[in-house]
Amino acid sequence: MAATPEKKVKDKVVGILKEEGVYYFFPATHGFGRSGVPDIVCCVNGYFLAIEVKAGTNKPTALQVREIEAIRRCNGVAVVANDENWDMVRGLVHKLKEQK
Repeated sequence: MAATPEKKVKDKVVGILKEEGVYYFFPATHGFGRSGVPDIVCCVNGYFLAIEVKAGTNKPTALQVREIEAIRRCNGVAVVANDENWDMVRGLVHKLKEQK
């Protein structure tokens, strides 16, 4: 089975996280979790990082935007990665690793 465009971006982002030794997981909702939570939740040097993955020009839903904003209000880092900016994740991870 061919990977979806979003899966390809997710795989690239996960590859970066693995290379950088970042702790991460995919939150499961399945009716019991919180809807709209970003696709990947990480801890980098003690910083909370959430990554919503989108393919192409797809945008986060209103529910996803609400969750991203809530994370940011609590001083967490939340970003949207797509096939044009996924490398931004590597730069962000490096920046968080350098923080004291």
